[in-house]
Amino acid sequence: MENKSALLVGVGGQGAILTAKVLVTGLMRAGYDVKMSEVHGMSQRGGSVSTQVHWGKKVNSPVIGDGAADIIVAFEKMEAVRYANYLKPDGVAIINDFEMASSTIAAGYVQYPEGCLEAMQKHFKVYPLNAEKIAESLGNVKCANIVLFGSMVKALGMTDIDWDAVISDVVPPKFKELNLKAYHAGYDAV
Repeated sequence: MENKSALLVGVGGQGAILTAKVLVTGLMRAGYDVKMSEVHGMSQRGGSVSTQVHWGKKVNSPVIGDGAADIIVAFEKMEAVRYANYLKPDGVAIINDFEMASSTIAAGYVQYPEGCLEAMQKHFKVYPLNAEKIAESLGNVKCANIVLFGSMVKALGMTDIDWDAVISDVVPPKFKELNLKAYHAGYDAV
């Protein structure tokens, strides 16, 4: 198997780090060599968060260079555009059609950019979905990250891993059933 890479991007508090933990746990259980790097930045203040994950037979570094990511999972649509340069020309973008105002936007210094999804669709294969709406229909908007994870699994064809077992082991027990539903809803949304 050739090495693969995923870039998970969002805003602090959206669950990108937990999602990466689920991904890494499943890949390691499947026997892949896995490397992960995460950048929190000002995440606790609503800033950008990115997690890079490489996996394959032998991986030397978690760092993804320009034009090297097989997939970007954007928890917020402006973040997809911010990190678009990392995606391979034939890469896939799972984009949450959701706007979360950064601190500069919330303060009124700049406006939220228009056309984020359309810009990405001009250059890449894009699967847009509103993970918040899907999660809300399941009873808790906080499982939107696992909705996006389910979409990523399907888009990459990673069906040889028992993701139900991985999710059950990684998420807090009281949220297990909700997150399993979220995973399957996201999987079905692509």
